[in-house]
Amino acid sequence: MSTANIGEIRKNSCVSHFIKYLENERNASPHTVTNYLLDIGQFVGFVGTGKPVEKFQWDDVDVFAARKFLVEFQKRGSEATTTGRKLASLRSFYRFLVREGYTETNPFGGLRGPKRSRKLPEILSVDEIGRLMEMPSKLAKKAAGRNQDSVPSGFDEYVVLRDTAILETLYSTGARVSELAGLNEGDVDVLSGVLKLRGKGKKERLTPFGGPAGRALSALLKKANELWPQKGKSRPVFLNVRRNALTTRSIERIMKRYIVAAGLNPGLSPHALRHSFATHMLDAGADLRSVQELLGHASLSTTQIYTHITIDRLRKVYEDAHPRA
Repeated sequence: MSTANIGEIRKNSCVSHFIKYLENERNASPHTVTNYLLDIGQFVGFVGTGKPVEKFQWDDVDVFAARKFLVEFQKRGSEATTTGRKLASLRSFYRFLVREGYTETNPFGGLRGPKRSRKLPEILSVDEIGRLMEMPSKLAKKAAGRNQDSVPSGFDEYVVLRDTAILETLYSTGARVSELAGLNEGDVDVLSGVLKLRGKGKKERLTPFGGPAGRALSALLKKANELWPQKGKSRPVFLNVRRNALTTRSIERIMKRYIVAAGLNPGLSPHALRHSFATHMLDAGADLRSVQELLGHASLSTTQIYTHITIDRLRKVYEDAHPRA
């Protein structure tokens, strides 16, 4: 399936107007904007009117062309979530076009996406979390040689503290990996035990963190100030060797390394600690609404998937323990 060039798509006046709306009114992230452009570009490439992209007539599209586009993904064996996302993108785009008077109808408005199978996220047990948290210092000691009391120096020591703080903070707060990557020192209040996180749509929220995460963050910030003294609190919390902020991808690679080293499932999602945080909170009696706020979910229905995990776990415990299960 061909895709119209993103650069050309941006030249279309309707698309350009839509992108400004996403960025200025919806506070959409660059990643979200790019996904919209890809989906719109793919649709234009599929319809293929032969006209230049910047002159594409959006009101020439009917519901049959819209449905055919979505069916094509199902024929190709795409995941239901992929097809559903494209439907949502193009439905939102056309809703905007109707509202702004560019077209009269939304060909995607009445279409329904394929039914999604309920796939529960994989989580770690409390013991597995403990093993994972030990990995940065264990691997550092192993690399240091036979003398187990030796401590890595310089940037190597910083890396151990950094990676420990990454793992502890992700599990302690349930933050998204992307939210962690965006943290600056001014967002960390060690004394109060609170982080300021910027979630989807650039929405800010305050979330508490526990003692282990607090100690890990304190040690990390102290070491950073020893290595690179500076005034102000705009410095990223998690730095690479060039003293730039770690990217989301870099943090995911770091996590993967320690997951494998701890003997855990290498296929675990980068959100494994976030999923574990939510499930363990509910297992311990936290109410669903509080967990929703801590995770930064806009809808309670998104958080409810973790109740299914908890119920499934309780069912297994019941079946294993009850004599008449």
